[in-house]
Amino acid sequence: MSMRTHVLCQLAAGSLLLGAALGAQAANLGFLNDTPISYLKQRDTDSIKKAVFGALDNKQDGESTSWDNTGTGNSVKIDATITVASTAKDGARTCRDVGVVLNAKGQSMNLRPQFCKQGSGSWQLQKRH
Repeated sequence: MSMRTHVLCQLAAGSLLLGAALGAQAANLGFLNDTPISYLKQRDTDSIKKAVFGALDNKQDGESTSWDNTGTGNSVKIDATITVASTAKDGARTCRDVGVVLNAKGQSMNLRPQFCKQGSGSWQLQKRH
């Protein structure tokens, strides 16, 4: 699976969350409409994914990098802190847990994705069971 496909899978997951947030208003959970992920536009998503993959490739456990959506054309300021939390190796397979704190309009959201790769392959977002 290509990196582009992985990015699209992540976008799909974000879209599902956004769809759930929009549908949640009917269940009296309208507060989900103001979560930072609801303000992300496609260019923001592409940019933050690049930053996450950069952290996976270049940061040591415990190291962080900052991201913001300057230059994406979104009128809503969004920023994030991306921290590589831990790395586990099993033969040629490497898995890394990442913490992403996403901020927009006074709201904060914590995401904890895990990515794995085989050898020098591309990072794959892992599904949680």
